[in-house]
Amino acid sequence: MRGLQDARGASLTRLTGLLAAVAAFVLALDILTKHLVVAHLEHREPIRLLGGALLLAVSRNSGAAFSFAQGATVLFTAVAVVVVVVIVRTARRLGSVAWATSLGLLLGGALGNLLDRVFRAPGPGRGAVVDWIDFRVWPVFNVADSAIVIGGLLAVLLSFRGIELDGTRARDSEPADPAE
Repeated sequence: MRGLQDARGASLTRLTGLLAAVAAFVLALDILTKHLVVAHLEHREPIRLLGGALLLAVSRNSGAAFSFAQGATVLFTAVAVVVVVVIVRTARRLGSVAWATSLGLLLGGALGNLLDRVFRAPGPGRGAVVDWIDFRVWPVFNVADSAIVIGGLLAVLLSFRGIELDGTRARDSEPADPAE
């Protein structure tokens, strides 16, 4: 019994480490790219790539994804804090590399945009998120947004496949056939 607990503890430590490493990578990449974009592209003409299909330009978003609910930054700041807390608390139940990766992507993305909301103008809890990737047929986004979308899609895929946070498969909701 003690050996099983020790193995579970080592696995949990490894998986929470993976979650933290993925989140730290996403957060660092998001901070770095936003810093570079603001320093080199703000108040300048956009950089056109792929024949103009991709623009790199600074855009400020005080709302949620797709510029939904502009001006509700305080609400989205609170939501991001709740998401971060839920992910950190959920990490104690991890038993799956895929879930650790998914939650790491979500955590890193949430923290990246949360930092903008807390530290950027016009002030704490009211700052606008820096978006800078514009494919012209899709709303402008950033690295944090990309990580949130990829992490969310991975979570949906894992859920559809019946993979629980602890790495086990969800039990069928219908009673087992007695003949099986």
